[in-house]
Amino acid sequence: MLTPPESVFREVSYSSPAGSLGAYLTPDPADGAKHPAIIWLTGGDGNSVGNVWRPGTDDDEETASAYRDVGIVMMFPSLRGGNTNPGRHEGFYGEVDDVLAAFDYLSRQPYVDPTRIYLGGHSTGGTLALLTAEVRNPFRAVFAFGPVSDVRSYSEDVFPVNLSRYGEKEAELRSPGTWLASIKGKVYIIEGAAQPSNATSFETMEKRLGSLGPRVPAQGSLEMILVPMKNHFSVLAPENKQIAASILRDTATNSAFEL
Repeated sequence: MLTPPESVFREVSYSSPAGSLGAYLTPDPADGAKHPAIIWLTGGDGNSVGNVWRPGTDDDEETASAYRDVGIVMMFPSLRGGNTNPGRHEGFYGEVDDVLAAFDYLSRQPYVDPTRIYLGGHSTGGTLALLTAEVRNPFRAVFAFGPVSDVRSYSEDVFPVNLSRYGEKEAELRSPGTWLASIKGKVYIIEGAAQPSNATSFETMEKRLGSLGPRVPAQGSLEMILVPMKNHFSVLAPENKQIAASILRDTATNSAFEL
């Protein structure tokens, strides 16, 4: 992993079922306060993390710097098989356990409020964030930007696992559109309506959710937000700024998070 500027992030290790994995974490501000925090899952090869301390542009802000800009603690975990980590890429399977292990690590940090930890991700990171919320969701809220309904829609350069060799079940297990009824906690799926976009997957999941009935998911809630005039990348900066502001207002943990 690259060495981050020490004033922005520190390199840490967290323990997962795959072994000791690397991550970048906001340093302790040493103000004696308990801060809200977000785990952010990057797109592309999300098992590896790189230079996440250099903000992007308003048209493509994949580092989600809006959170750290307002004092929200950020953690960027690398996952099994990424960077120099043990294990191998499992393609949206064992990686769910890594995300949950990152939550466990983050919740133990003395400057983090364990009741106000959020999960966000973009593209492949959004797909993994959504899958995590369908398995176990200890997060205050989950924000999945641009996930796909079926992982077989990814190209080989994004998802280099040929699932056709292993049968239909392996694809179903990794595809969050299959498990919308299992969503736990407060979850948002967010995508831009303009191309390039995973709006087709968004619409597929929206129809799927509608077919499940008004009481599903029974253990959580799912809000789907399709943003006009924004695409898969330009949706990030404005929506993350809005989410960051909502997180700062979200101090009444006896009630549900509201965006």
